[in-house]
Amino acid sequence: QVQLVESGGGLVQAGSSLRLSCATSGRTLNSYTMGWFRQGPGKEREFVAAISRTGSNTKYADSVQGRFTISRDNAKNTVYLQMNSLKPEDTAVYYCAADTNFLRVGTLVLEYDYWGQGTQVTVSA
Repeated sequence: QVQLVESGGGLVQAGSSLRLSCATSGRTLNSYTMGWFRQGPGKEREFVAAISRTGSNTKYADSVQGRFTISRDNAKNTVYLQMNSLKPEDTAVYYCAADTNFLRVGTLVLEYDYWGQGTQVTVSA
């Protein structure tokens, strides 16, 4: 079992940057593939980024490619999402997730076993 706690959200203007953090407890972080998802108002939860257990493989949604960077520090049991050049359409609750099948770097909600409570990101125009 692993517990996930996101932080770092907030209200920013378009063009700004934010860094989200996901702190984990329980089993060590290097047991999991980690992902970030988001859910905007009235929308389904969608994939944002994912990173392999060692950090050697990453995937991004087309909408954030080149603006967002996912990283992890297994020694600190923390995953990060650096978000640059934020747009109003990035407004959402952002969730951290863990996949016990570390052989894949999944992009689907159903592939992830553990979820945090989410952190709100609001980008004003």
